[in-house]
Amino acid sequence: MSIVVFDPDSTEDVDFKDRMRHPAAADAAGGMWLSDTEPSFIDADALRKGRLAKLRGWMRDAGYGAVVLLDPYNQRYATGSRNMFGYFLRNSTRYFFIPTDGPIVLFEYPQSYHVSMVLDTIDEARPSKLVWSSVSGRDDETAGPFADEIAELLKKLGGGSMKLGLDRCSHLQALALEKRGCEVKDCQGEILAVRAVKTPEEVKCLQVSMAGAEAAVYAVREAIKPGVSENELFAIMYGEVIRQGGEFIETRLLTSGQRTNPWFNEASGRKIRPGELLALDTDTIGCYGYYSDFSRTFRCGPGKPTPYQKSLYQMAHDQVQHNISIVKPGMAFREIAEKAWKIPDRFVDQRYTSVMHGVGMHGETPFIAHAMDYETYGRDGHIVPGMVVSVESYIGEKGGREGVKLEDEILITETGTELLSRFPYEDEFLEGRA
Repeated sequence: MSIVVFDPDSTEDVDFKDRMRHPAAADAAGGMWLSDTEPSFIDADALRKGRLAKLRGWMRDAGYGAVVLLDPYNQRYATGSRNMFGYFLRNSTRYFFIPTDGPIVLFEYPQSYHVSMVLDTIDEARPSKLVWSSVSGRDDETAGPFADEIAELLKKLGGGSMKLGLDRCSHLQALALEKRGCEVKDCQGEILAVRAVKTPEEVKCLQVSMAGAEAAVYAVREAIKPGVSENELFAIMYGEVIRQGGEFIETRLLTSGQRTNPWFNEASGRKIRPGELLALDTDTIGCYGYYSDFSRTFRCGPGKPTPYQKSLYQMAHDQVQHNISIVKPGMAFREIAEKAWKIPDRFVDQRYTSVMHGVGMHGETPFIAHAMDYETYGRDGHIVPGMVVSVESYIGEKGGREGVKLEDEILITETGTELLSRFPYEDEFLEGRA
């Protein structure tokens, strides 16, 4: 009896020529969809190709021969590939070599090559040189072979340029690449700038993601009652995100009562009492890997909001609405900061960290700081059509019993803005206003 030895690093069984198309992709659309979780009105092929073309256009203009992408968000942006996403957020052992022109090479986790070879944006899969090297304490051993392979590809496919972008890696790998003649550049900020302006198909993905997040928030709102815990409500929200085709929630920002002040406490086992506020932020990586980021504050019944609760809510509402109203395409980030809603003095210490921030596959560029924080966190730039931003507010005073978190997501258009988050505000907090 012969024994067959299986090599987990072998890619001989991977069909690079005809791909290994998902069964659901064998349709009249020519293999457009890779799973039934992808909405039919999104042209997934155009989505992937549009993003890759934008990335390569920037690489060409900046003189890069290639980039090596270890960040799973950038990998997905460039190729549409996703594999054990959460795992690779903390393990930089799966990476892509993307030349400005030429075949894209995926360095994959052993035995999982088939996951991404359904994509026509990937030409070849090879075993990663970095798998388990950190946990095995062998990073110093693997840096050399990693760099040998990447430098060889760059010389072959870089079009004469040895300029190589890395979005993240350890210093050992960067130094090894430099020893082999590569001009290594940190390109994370540059890639985020490319990603800031969305393609039409990306906007559709953001709309679908938002619909799923809104359904999750509605489920939470319906489940609020005395005695339910923050963790129970967070589980309801998370479950609905998954049911809607989403992926995961980046934070645990769902708090009640005194835990709503200051902001950024995380969901706990605390049980909600009648009359208390419940505040949440979605921070959801939703359908097709696109972020949904809006916030709402509710009240646990029975009864009516107190005058103090109403005043907090109304100020937060005013802040969001004013800051949406001032945004115009072409407007400078600094001008937005200067024209933003003036926070009353007693709420300044616990202000939210930004006036607004970019949204795409996660919270992205631009980050528009408050005028008082601009020299610390701000940067110069302009709002342009195709950007998507979330407009933030947190109103809670130091030592106050509760606080209110509100936030809406908008698309910058050629003529103004379009609201992407449509979850209604709470009438009971706004009643009596003109």
